[in-house]
Amino acid sequence: MEKWDIAFPNLGIYLENVPKNFEVFGLTIAFYGVIIAIGVLLGFTLTNHESNRLGYPKDIWWDFAVPAIFFSLLGARLYYVIFSWDYYGQHPGEILNIRGGGLAIYGGVIGGFLTLLVFCKIKKQNLWKMADVAVLGLLVGQIIGRWGNFMNREAFGGYTDGLFAMRLPVEMVRKSDISADLAAHITDGVNYIQVHPTFFYESMLNLVLLLALWFYRKHKKFDGDMMLIYLGGYGIIRFFVEGLRTDQLQIGSTGIAISQMLGIGLFVFSLGTQGIVRMAMIKGLKPRDAVAQERAAKKASAENK
Repeated sequence: MEKWDIAFPNLGIYLENVPKNFEVFGLTIAFYGVIIAIGVLLGFTLTNHESNRLGYPKDIWWDFAVPAIFFSLLGARLYYVIFSWDYYGQHPGEILNIRGGGLAIYGGVIGGFLTLLVFCKIKKQNLWKMADVAVLGLLVGQIIGRWGNFMNREAFGGYTDGLFAMRLPVEMVRKSDISADLAAHITDGVNYIQVHPTFFYESMLNLVLLLALWFYRKHKKFDGDMMLIYLGGYGIIRFFVEGLRTDQLQIGSTGIAISQMLGIGLFVFSLGTQGIVRMAMIKGLKPRDAVAQERAAKKASAENK
């Protein structure tokens, strides 16, 4: 066998000695966690930069960072554990073991949004305006974070011989991630699987979505517009990518992938909500916030008289 850990044969790329962990003073640290941490840091940096441009209180996003990171991780882990209860119900001691992966992005988004909701109430900020800024940083975290899956040799798809086909030695992946179709392609003399690099697909598609939102941000039509575009855009991205993955979280034994259902649901919700808001704007109906501001202005004007 050639000496490589990860290969992209149709691109002529063969990577040797790609470690999952490294040691610092005897402590083993997973690249998965380091890459996610880098993604989070860069995400908050971009979000803080954009909020400064918009005139938010200085460094407000760094105040939000600590509770957001904690509850996003909690949400991501709970989501994964709940929908993998067949395993964790039998191995409860593994629930807190996140060193080897087991975080679901949808759970992280839910945890982060709920934290933002409470944060905006406390800080007296407009939730929808803040959410429009937050999705930019969130996408940066997702784009970079997916490369943690690359280091872990996980979150891959079924068999392919396409341009981006990725080969992984069988001994370096979890047996539970090897589908029947992949197993059928492990013939005599072959000790690797050749798969769709779905982590790469999602990372690149998220980059396209981020660029689209970045150029659109100065032209948004209403507060919450960018958040809805993110939800719909990522919903479609995840629907496509999840359909290729071999490690889908499914509803019992139905074979229905939860992330695909949620993805298409978010797309429909986003499209419907945007349609309703835009129709209201066309008909001259004012959003709730605008009405409240107008009433406050009239009241202040009357008091001044």
